[in-house]
Amino acid sequence: MIAAARPRAVTSRRAPDIHARPHMPVDKDTFRATLGRFASGITIVTAVDADGRDHGMTVSAFTSLSLEPPLVLTCIARNASVFAALTAATHIGINILAADQEPLSRRFASRDGDRFDGVGYVRGDTGVALLADALANLECRVLERHDGGDHVILVAQVEHAQVREGQPILYYRGGYASLAR
Repeated sequence: MIAAARPRAVTSRRAPDIHARPHMPVDKDTFRATLGRFASGITIVTAVDADGRDHGMTVSAFTSLSLEPPLVLTCIARNASVFAALTAATHIGINILAADQEPLSRRFASRDGDRFDGVGYVRGDTGVALLADALANLECRVLERHDGGDHVILVAQVEHAQVREGQPILYYRGGYASLAR
């Protein structure tokens, strides 16, 4: 028995419309307002430079990337005062903030003064500062750095992690918020 040949799908291609407007990306203000509708947790990313000085900054651009192996990514703004220290580090600490840590978040978001002065922390196994009373602390080895426009994306493998009970602080529509449960 001979199987009947299947008809081949015919695809047609349209010629490009030379009069169509070029696709333009969304403007900066609309993009910011749109993404502001996405609530995110708040972290403080820390690192130690070659001279042993601590550096840290508030970061909301953080997410898990993989469970196996345990990978996370975080984005560091190129105009951040600690950009060079964080992006050059071999290890980073990621401190997921609790609802009562808004003052700490604001402090590490500021460019003024010694951000660590009077702040409770312990040294992790990798030497990074792990902030006291955070909901979670992760110690990570930086594996990759990628260009991401006005940010650099750090991909890091989690080497140590610890958690505590509590509620997170959130960032929503340009301000701090808390989780209602």
